[in-house]
Amino acid sequence: MRNGLMLPANYKPLLSLKETEKAIRLIKEFFQINLSATLNLHRVTAPLYVKAGTGINDDLNGVEKPISFEIKNLSGVKAEIVQSLAKWKRMMLADYGFSVGEGLYTDMNAIRPDEILDNLHSIYVDQWDWERVISKEERKLDFLKYIVRKIYGVVKRTEEYIYKEFPSIKPFLPEEIKFFHSEELEETYPHLDPKKREDEVCKLHGAVFVTGIGGDLKNGKPHDGRAPDYDDWVTPAENGYRGLNGDILLWYPLLNGAYEISSMGIRVDPESLMKQLEITGHTERKDLLFHRRLLAGELPLSIGGGIGQSRLCMFFLRKAHIGEIQSSIWSEDMIRTCLENNIVLL
Repeated sequence: MRNGLMLPANYKPLLSLKETEKAIRLIKEFFQINLSATLNLHRVTAPLYVKAGTGINDDLNGVEKPISFEIKNLSGVKAEIVQSLAKWKRMMLADYGFSVGEGLYTDMNAIRPDEILDNLHSIYVDQWDWERVISKEERKLDFLKYIVRKIYGVVKRTEEYIYKEFPSIKPFLPEEIKFFHSEELEETYPHLDPKKREDEVCKLHGAVFVTGIGGDLKNGKPHDGRAPDYDDWVTPAENGYRGLNGDILLWYPLLNGAYEISSMGIRVDPESLMKQLEITGHTERKDLLFHRRLLAGELPLSIGGGIGQSRLCMFFLRKAHIGEIQSSIWSEDMIRTCLENNIVLL
C-alpha cells in the first residue's frame, strides 16, 4: 500500500493498450446482450443530468453532493449531473408501461465528485443501470437471490468468453455465489470492520452476495450506508434478519480483497419508504416528485441495481487500477506512483 493505492508486486498487464481497448468493447457488448436476454430487459436512453429539487437524483450513501449548474436558456433552472439512476429508472418503468417480468437497462454515466480516489474509485462512473417490474409476491428474499444467481451466471459466461478470446486470462470464479446477511458477518467476525468482514468471507467462497445493507446492525452501525428512498433495507427477510438488498462481491487475488461489482435490491414500497425516511430523519422528502408518485401508487414494485462497467472490465482483464480501463482525472502523485509500478493510466 502506497499513497492510498494497492500495488501488486511485480505487476505486468496481461494485455497491451490496444488489446485492452478491444477487450473492453468485447466485454461490454457481450455482457449487456446477455444481461438483457437473461433478465428480459429493454435498452432505453438515459439522462446525463436531471432537474434539481425533484428527488430523482440519488445521494447514494445519503451524504454525497451532486454537481449542479444553471441552464441559461431556461431562466436559470438548476440541473444536477446524475450520481445514479435508481429512482429515474423506476419512473420510466411506469411511463413506458412495462409489465411484471420485464424491465429496462441503460448505459449510465455519472460524476461523483466526493469519491475518494484509489484503485477502484474514480469520479467518473459508468455502469449498466437496470430495473425490472415485479409482483407483490416477488417482494421477498428468495426472489432477490434468484435474480442475483441469474446475474452471476452472466458474469461467469463473460469470464469464459474473455478466456476464449484472450487465453492468457485464466478463469477462476467459483461455480456458485454464496449468500450471507450483514448481521451474520458481524456475528462471525465481530472483531473486524465491515470491509474486512467482506474480505474474509469473499476469500473463503470466491463470490458472495451480502444482504441487509443500510439498516443498523447490533453494534448500532450499518454495514454500509444506503439512501432511504430506493433499496428496501427494513423489511423482514428470514431468520429474524431485515433487508431485501445487497452487494455482489468477488474475490480479487490481484488486490487481495473483496471486489464489489454491483449494488442492487428490491426497491421500497410506500410502507418501507416512509419507515426509512423516518429512521434517517428525511420525512420532508415525501413532498418531492419521485416520492409523491411512489406514495400515490403510480410506480410499480420493482427490483434493480447498477453493475459497474469499468469495474467488470478491470476484473475480467486482471488490471490493478480502474484508470487502466477508463479515462479520468488523477493526482500527479498517483499517476507517478502507478507508472513506477508498471500501471499505465489512460
